[in-house]
Amino acid sequence: MTGLLEGKNVLITGVLTEASIAFSVARLASEQGATVVLSGFGRGLSITERIARRLPGSPPVVALDVSSEEDLAALPERLAPHVDHLDGVLHAIGFAPAAALGNGVLDTSWDDVGTALQVSTWSYVALARACSKLLTPGASYVGLDFDARVAWPSYDWMGVAKAGLESANRYLARDLGALGVRSNLVAAGPLKTMAAKSIPGFERFEEAWDERAPLGWDVRDSEPVAQACVALLSDWFPKTTGSIVYVDGGFSAVGV
Repeated sequence: MTGLLEGKNVLITGVLTEASIAFSVARLASEQGATVVLSGFGRGLSITERIARRLPGSPPVVALDVSSEEDLAALPERLAPHVDHLDGVLHAIGFAPAAALGNGVLDTSWDDVGTALQVSTWSYVALARACSKLLTPGASYVGLDFDARVAWPSYDWMGVAKAGLESANRYLARDLGALGVRSNLVAAGPLKTMAAKSIPGFERFEEAWDERAPLGWDVRDSEPVAQACVALLSDWFPKTTGSIVYVDGGFSAVGV
């Protein structure tokens, strides 16, 4: 099927390398007819601009630090030269300081916890607010998630942040519904991205998925996750909001 996003304008955050889930979403969205705009920030901005050249149409990149109120307020103005409205947004943003991962939750400082929650949880709503005047009725807001229903080895405060993200998604769906905008998450299985490299003992996730995922799982293949994101960004889920779609080979559905 082609043309799922024909005529749509989509803002995609989080493209940093070709291994980024967001890169696969941007590529697939472009192939499906979308006009794509990327965002990047800080030292990563030039990297995103360079990676953008490897995508169809070499999409433009706007500066956006989701932890900066100034940047969030300036986002509509920065998007204006490229698009006059948004039909979709991908929130592919998450970060926790090293001290918030792999050391348990008892001894982490609030400074480190606060950073994880601000970037990984609060920004989900903050970005939606920044885009709200550009989002048209029928638009779709999609975020990337990792199953937060249970505690995972080494995931620690990022797991807490993801649990907050899942709750924020429900409340955001309630509030964006008045604008005719949907809000959903895609909970991906473990993938070898830049973010995964910061998780101590990531290989334990890979081993667990190899053993338990009914459909199997390839930690190097982000395509199934990207396809789910594009489907949610399309018009094919017009009455789905506040939901989490699990794209993990079925791992979340089975026990030991």
